[in-house]
Amino acid sequence: MTRLAIAYVVAGLAMLPAPALAQNPPAPAPAPSARRTFEKFTVEGQPVDRRAPELDTDHPVFPGQTRAPYRKTVGVEVTTIASGLEMPWAVEQLPSGRFLITEKAGRLRILNKDGSSLHTITANMPPVYFRGQAGLLDVALDKDFATNHRIFFVYLRNIDAQNCAHAVDSAILDETAGTISNVTTIFQAAPFTNRAVSQSGSRIAIDPKDGTLFVSVGDRSTGDPLPLQAQQLDTYLGKVIHILPDGKPAPGNPSLGLPGTWTMGHRTPQGLTFAPDGRLWETEHGPRGGDELNVIEKGKNYGWPVIVHGINYPGTKIGEAIVEKPGMEQPRYYWDPVIAPSALAFYKGNLFPQWKTSALVGALAGQALFRLELGKDDKVINEEPLLMDLNARIRDVQVFADGAVYVLTEGANGTLLKVTPK
Repeated sequence: MTRLAIAYVVAGLAMLPAPALAQNPPAPAPAPSARRTFEKFTVEGQPVDRRAPELDTDHPVFPGQTRAPYRKTVGVEVTTIASGLEMPWAVEQLPSGRFLITEKAGRLRILNKDGSSLHTITANMPPVYFRGQAGLLDVALDKDFATNHRIFFVYLRNIDAQNCAHAVDSAILDETAGTISNVTTIFQAAPFTNRAVSQSGSRIAIDPKDGTLFVSVGDRSTGDPLPLQAQQLDTYLGKVIHILPDGKPAPGNPSLGLPGTWTMGHRTPQGLTFAPDGRLWETEHGPRGGDELNVIEKGKNYGWPVIVHGINYPGTKIGEAIVEKPGMEQPRYYWDPVIAPSALAFYKGNLFPQWKTSALVGALAGQALFRLELGKDDKVINEEPLLMDLNARIRDVQVFADGAVYVLTEGANGTLLKVTPK
């Protein structure tokens, strides 16, 4: 009966003259929906995330590209190595077993093996621009650090009152004295407005074969419609670059815009690392939806912001709101809604034999460490959120020589944690 009534009403409206319909203008578009809180579900064989996608037309391009089933592997024990770190961003373990940590305000910290503070380094540090997502970010050890003691770090360099720029410096570290020397800027992108400090994520990955540097650079895009820095060939924003330890473009780079450019079309890369098989992988933030896990391959375009599995923060569509386009790479895996992935590491060690084919992804908004098991075709075949009870934003994740997983939590009272089997 109800269906018949609705049919009669619709038919009656169809017979009304156009002027009568015009007297009742269409209702205004609904306000953008609120961002969806992430409640993680740990039901064996079911996806961890049950939220509706942010982009109403979102869809995976191939089976298994998103929402892999949950699989529990092993319980973990978490030990606090150090606390009281101020906005830590990255950690490396030195051959001595000590830890080298960056703090966003522009400090290097050296901690003893037990986590006690050994040195705080500020002398000879370059002028770091620290605001919002900008600051001192990643640090990496030279392939031959054991003999040359060289480190590399990436940061937002303070240029003047209006501008800052992504830069990579090299330096010689004396961990016993707690000093750096021979500080040299080996790479610097063009200055860009200080107002655009969002999407400024950046990581360094040292090629284990030849010691060259791969450096990811965020696109620093703001506003709506979004500017296209990541698609422009005359800027390093939104790119992965490939350089020698002295900053010169590495041999074999593609012809892709500015010298040293390896790939393009990135938003804000937060993780960059080599897998055990020698391939380079990356994680990057989408906007509202569309966080990505990518294999980084020479000369490829990763699509941002032309293709994206998400929407703008206010709720508006991005460009044509398409998720695929010929000539642009698809992520191996994506999250919509987001987890805000940070660092990326592949498990290599013997403490967790169940994780031998897994990638570990830190999550900021997701407040967990996500274990992603990869199949032979690079597809994520299951997903397991770990450390959920910490309710902490995970900023960095590393697997060091002892086979344990080391995690940095973000914040004014950041911590260095060691994760071992329970």
